[in-house]
Formats: sequence, C-alpha cells, structure tokens
Amino acid sequence: MSAPAPDAPPGLRTGTLTTADVSFFVVSAAAPLTVMAGVAPVAILLGGVGAPVGYLLAGLTLTVFAVGFTAMSRHVRSAGAFYAYIARGLGTPIGIAAALVAMLGYNGMEIGVYGLLGSATSDTAAALGHDVPWLPVSLAGLLLIWYGGHRSIDFGAKVLGVLLVAETGILLLLAGGVLLDGGAHGLSLGGLAPAHVLTGGTAAVLAFAFAAFTGFESTVIYRREARDPARTIPRATYIAVAFLGLFYAFVVWTVIQAFGEDEVVRAAADDPGGLFFAAITTYVGSWAADLMHVLIVTSVLASLLAFHNAINRYTLALAEEGVLPKALGRIHPRHRSPYVAGAAQTVLGALVVLGFALAGADPYQQLLLWVNTPGMLGLMLLQLLAALAVPFFFRRIRHDEGVLRTVVAPVTAFVLLAAAIGLVAAHVDLFTGAPPAVNAVLLSATPAVFLLGLLLAYRLRRTRPEVYACFAAEPPEPSEPPEPSEPSEPTEPPASPAPSESPAPPEPSAPSAPSAPGESPCPHPTSSSSTPASATPDRPAAPLSPSATD
Repeated sequence: MSAPAPDAPPGLRTGTLTTADVSFFVVSAAAPLTVMAGVAPVAILLGGVGAPVGYLLAGLTLTVFAVGFTAMSRHVRSAGAFYAYIARGLGTPIGIAAALVAMLGYNGMEIGVYGLLGSATSDTAAALGHDVPWLPVSLAGLLLIWYGGHRSIDFGAKVLGVLLVAETGILLLLAGGVLLDGGAHGLSLGGLAPAHVLTGGTAAVLAFAFAAFTGFESTVIYRREARDPARTIPRATYIAVAFLGLFYAFVVWTVIQAFGEDEVVRAAADDPGGLFFAAITTYVGSWAADLMHVLIVTSVLASLLAFHNAINRYTLALAEEGVLPKALGRIHPRHRSPYVAGAAQTVLGALVVLGFALAGADPYQQLLLWVNTPGMLGLMLLQLLAALAVPFFFRRIRHDEGVLRTVVAPVTAFVLLAAAIGLVAAHVDLFTGAPPAVNAVLLSATPAVFLLGLLLAYRLRRTRPEVYACFAAEPPEPSEPPEPSEPSEPTEPPASPAPSESPAPPEPSAPSAPSAPGESPCPHPTSSSSTPASATPDRPAAPLSPSATD
C-alpha cells in the first residue's frame, strides 16, 4: 500500500467550526453595535416609537426564508452557497449570474466598511481628545483584516467570538441600566401598538431593518469547515436570524424608554449620532460612553473580518469551479486558508479606498454609503433568487421534506423579500444621501452585474463546456475504503433466479448534479471538496485532522 504523496496540495481545515463559531461569523458580519448606535436612531426618527417592530418583522421574514434555505442545505453539499443553490434550482446561467452578484455583494459590503472604520476611529479619537486622519486607519485596517483572513479559520472564530461578546455586552449594559432605572417615565409597551407601528415611516424602517441583517445567510459558506454540517449550518442560521431580530428590537425599545416615548423622536432629530452615547452616559456613566466609542471600532473590525472570510471562500469556490483563475484556489499549507484569494481581495479593497481618497470623497457619506448600497441590494437579490430556487429544486429530486418547507415557506419568503427590495429601492436616498443621478447608478449596478453574469454563462457554455457542465456540481459522497479480505472457506455460488422470476431492480439513487450528455461525472474537485482544484486525481490531498493546530 502506498502512502499519500508528502507534497500533496492542502485542503481547507475540515471539521473545525462548531455551531457557535459559525454563528459568531454571521452575527459579527451584521455588526450589531454599529447598526444600533449608527443606524437605529435614524429608524427611530423615521418610524417613531414603533421602530422596534420593524426589526421583528424583518427577522420574521428572514426566518421564513431560512425554513426553505436550510431544508435545501441538507441536500446541496456544495460550498458555493447562494450561487450553488440558485444554479441547482433555477439553472446554470442564473447560477453563474448569481455568482457574480455574490462577488459584488460581499465585496461591496466589506470594502465600503473600510470608510466606516476610518471615520469611526477618527470620531472616537476626537471624542477622546485626539486628531486621527481616516485614510491611514483604513489602510491599516486592510492589513489587519488580511492577516486575520490569512490565519486559520478557528483563529478567526476565536477573535470574532471575543469581539462579538464585547459589542453585545456594552448594549446589554445600556439596556440593563435603563431597565433598572425604569426609563425616563417608566417602562411602557405602548409604542408596539398598531397605531404606532402602521405609520407613514414604517416602510423606511423596514428598509433599514432588512439592511441590518445583511450577511446572516453566509452560514452555508462555511459548510466545508463545519463539524457535522447537516446540523451545524441550519442551527447557526436560525440562531443568527433569531438573535439579531430579538436583540435589535429589544435594544431599540430600551433606548426609546431611556428618553421616553414622547421625547425620543426629538432627541433623535437633534443628534442621531449621539443618541446611544447620551443614553449610556445617563444610565451607566461617561466611562461607558467612552468604552462604547472604542467598541464601535472593534465592531467594525469584526464585521470586516467576517465579510473578508466569506469573500475568500466564495472566490475559492469559483476558482475551483474554473470560473476564476486557478491561482485563486490555492490554500495555505499551514493555516489551511484561501490565502491567495485573501490577498487579491485586500488589493482590490486598497485600490477602491485609495481611489475614493484621491478623489477627496468623504469616508462615511461616499465610500461607505455608495459602495455598501449596491452590495446590500446584491445580497438581497441573492436571497430572493435562493427563495425562488427552493421549490424548483425539490420538484426535481426525490425527498421526504414537507410541503411547508419546500413550497409554502420559500414562496412566502420570495414575496416578502421582493417587497423588501422594493422598499429599499424606493428609499435608497435615505441610505446614500446622494443626488438622483448617483442613486440611479447605484441601483443599476446589481442588475448590470447580473446581466454580465448571464453573458459569461453563455460564453462558458460555448467556449468551455466542461466548466459550464460541472458548475455547482455535487461532490461524490465520501466512501469508506474497503476492508482487506481474509481467506475463507469456499462458498456455493448464488443460485440463479428461477425462470419465472426477474432480478430485482437496483434501488434508485439520489440524483446528482447534471453532467453534459455523454460525459462522465465532473472530474475536477468541486467547491465542497476539501481538495483544492490544483490537486490531481492520482495525488489526493492528505486528510488533515480537525485537531491540527497552527
């Protein structure tokens, strides 16, 4: 028996991430502290005391989406995440278009946040009596996030776990202070009444609320590195969306109680950026406000690292598919990270940040808002297409899932997500603060990339049919190696069936990913294989123990 080649290409570190680890990644991407302190005051200003319900409704909608999404995750093992789900349900051309939209969405959501990192750090330094320019901070952040993504995935999970506990802890400290003191005029649930919820600003609040959940669906990106992914991924998805929905609504409600239902809208109008800081200064102390300033910076860093890791794995998957250059699929031999993809993403981020800086753009009003908005719309479009893909996928395979999971929930989610996208598009000026011409460009970016993806799909079908045929293909089921046989007594050959009997037909197997007519199953490793695309069939990557350390 020959031993594996010692120089076999490494794969990602499998069996590493627990449900908690994956949850940390996706909740950190949403940046709860930044969303609350930076965006929730605007939601209160627009929606009044009924604003907390907007976050509950958004969470409920995305929970409905998660029902079909997680049902499909038990049948699609590809780590291509959104684009694999969409390709398996709606066809390869739409799947390839979705892959490009995913690259736009995740890159837009991350790169724009470097502007927020620079401006938030400058604001924090100013609050502490120092003057710090934003550009060096953003560039330093690029290097720091590159290093975090370069290291092993469990290293990133530990970092995000600490940062997430810190940022949620400061918000719970604020909430605890308000509850213990009884608020400005006593605690009240009156703002949750329909009369306060169904107001003219409800649509705008819902748009902000849906944006606050961005990235929760990225649990499936970590399927390859998760322990028992069939259980870990659905659990982490439900935990993330439930935590964010309930936590957002609770924190916004406590801040409303801190000022009183009659005064909070005026306070938000006077100083939206200082609303949370004023509340925590009053109910906890000025030291807590200073700490909150610092933790907003770490919250932004956590969000950046989470999105960076997600982008790297999308890039890795597309390189393994053959859509992106093969070099982007290289995996670090020690850290088992997609380090080339991470370096490429860091270079792209630096080019965008430097471009905005050279143009004299504002890091918050332009770099953050103008780059984030197409990213947010791209991810919402992916959710919409993924919801639509679920019923089509389950119509094509044999399964034992119920109609609630495979039809009712995904169709309902599709309708609700379509309404959410309409709300965001209709109120895009609230997100960007930009003139109509700029908003038109930002709104057209996602459909333009989608159309470009369709053109790429048809080009691949014509010029590289093997890549097109194997796109989003399922990896082969892992099989146990045969045990060595031992000598035994000779046995009688099996009896032939009687003339009146027919051999029993073989049990039908679950359908696999489509291959081109006349071709064998896809020979190249797919995006849920631990073996990189550079591995050759006769030199498989040696398996790495989950207990391996850096």
